[in-house]
Amino acid sequence: MLITKVKEREKIIAALRNKNIFVFKCFGCKEVYFPEEEIDSLLEEAGVKNRVARVDYLCREEFAEKYYKKYENILKDAEAVIVFSCGVGIQVLAKILPDIPVIPACDTHYINGFQGLTAQDADCQQCGECWLNITGGICPITSCSKGLLNGPCGGAKEGKCEVDKNMDCGWVLISERLKLLKEEGALHKKSTNIRDYRLIIEGGKRSEE
Repeated sequence: MLITKVKEREKIIAALRNKNIFVFKCFGCKEVYFPEEEIDSLLEEAGVKNRVARVDYLCREEFAEKYYKKYENILKDAEAVIVFSCGVGIQVLAKILPDIPVIPACDTHYINGFQGLTAQDADCQQCGECWLNITGGICPITSCSKGLLNGPCGGAKEGKCEVDKNMDCGWVLISERLKLLKEEGALHKKSTNIRDYRLIIEGGKRSEE
């Protein structure tokens, strides 16, 4: 099982208020705990009513494609899409909307137990600190064989990973996505990213220092 936790409330509300946005709420998977009441309260506080879609199984690309087609007329005018879901759902939607910023509103945490069935082309390690908002919706932990957070290692050749030559370099993919979003300078504006392993939950308990 896994749980999702809403990111900093003030930042999410600011993002909801300052942009022409569309919101997806994914509550379909019974193996995931979603803070639905908290999310609805947050959306009400931000005054977001008409541009919200409640969906399920956003992690399945065929479902996400149908959601896109259903809301295509609204999405084509959106400056950003804010998603309340696990990390897989965010990555799948970002792939479908490569030229629109897809912003995660939740962090995903791991708890022992059955995880459900998720898309094969995207993965979430449930690290408890989602980075997809600064990497164009491509996870640096799962797409990079070394899990680097601040850029490529320098060993990639012709866009392929030095660890596995059959694997695309995750940071090349991230760079290409950020260029498409016209946000290639976004990473340079951030301080050095350091992964906090204390956020990883095992067996429902916080990891020790």
